[in-house]
Amino acid sequence: METNDPLGRAELSFLLGMAFQLVLSEFVRRLDAAGYDDLRPMHGLAFQALYGPGLTSTELAERLGVTKQAAGQLVDELEKGGYVQRRPHPAGGRRKLVVLTEQALKHLVVAGGILRELEIELEGRLQRDGLAMPRAELAALVRALAGDDIPPLRPVW
Repeated sequence: METNDPLGRAELSFLLGMAFQLVLSEFVRRLDAAGYDDLRPMHGLAFQALYGPGLTSTELAERLGVTKQAAGQLVDELEKGGYVQRRPHPAGGRRKLVVLTEQALKHLVVAGGILRELEIELEGRLQRDGLAMPRAELAALVRALAGDDIPPLRPVW
């Protein structure tokens, strides 16, 4: 079917990328307004990876798909901002465990609220156009491509 709408002719990867970019930009704008303008999307990915018992810098690098040096710099930035702490590793030795601080956990609560609010707003806009949030379709697409081995979200942008 011929369409004059450039998005109607766009490739799926372009549409997915543009939607992600637009949602992420609005999320960051709102997060900045909430007082977290010192954080970037990469920091949020690190928070997600570190949530729970923490990781070593090497494990964080593997999880994020970045070099050990990049992970070390990221941890340095987050430590300077008060979002993470390096603690002795429970297994001993020279390794350090990177864990989230209370400040990071508060950020995650605020960020989660902003994401839920944004999703509700987007769902309302789609419903006005007779559409639904494509959550099930996107989840099915991920499963079709990845099977049961769901990959972590990595910074490829």
